[in-house]
Amino acid sequence: MDATPFFQLLYWDALTEKEQNLVEENIRTLRFEKNALVLGGGDCLGLLLVTKGRLRAYLLSEEGREVTVFRVGPGECCVLSASCVMSQIHFETHMEAEEESELLLLGSGVFRQLTEENVSIRCFLYEMAAERFSEVLWVMQQILFMGFDRRLALFLVEACRRAGGQQLKVTHEQIARDLGSAREVVTRMLRRFSEEGLVELGRGTVTVKAPEGLERLADG
Repeated sequence: MDATPFFQLLYWDALTEKEQNLVEENIRTLRFEKNALVLGGGDCLGLLLVTKGRLRAYLLSEEGREVTVFRVGPGECCVLSASCVMSQIHFETHMEAEEESELLLLGSGVFRQLTEENVSIRCFLYEMAAERFSEVLWVMQQILFMGFDRRLALFLVEACRRAGGQQLKVTHEQIARDLGSAREVVTRMLRRFSEEGLVELGRGTVTVKAPEGLERLADG
């Protein structure tokens, strides 16, 4: 199996031939249906690469409330799924498949061996972790310092970019789960957006009617 996507930027060439063979012999393909749980809090699968679909990473409170912290799309890696390899970091992330997904997995045991033996892979690990933590901090900043109207506008703008269009197939409950809020709060704010001509609400859909207006609100 071709393992080079994991290290296609710089890191594959930094591996010895023995290490390259080790990676190629231990890559597994995983497939998940939409909404399937990929990673539970505290799990340590290893290094994941999405080849098809999209994953949603989220934090889960003791009360069961979720807040999305980042997404992993095709061609992107996730190292937080190998958190046990990073002894200085303790971060319990849950992850689900937002759509039917296919992943490549390099198990945590082999990945740990590579990081211990090869400084380039250790650099890769901490660079990728730093990128993800930057996304997590951005979400925390939104929660702590932004009004909910701006957070919802940001969500809709980003969702349109991912979907490649202005009609979003999403429920109020899904938006609330994504933003770590209550469905009633989302419904009230969407109704306000609808009254202002920013969106049009349908059954299981939100259609953005004035993207420029939402972007201005999202930009603060």
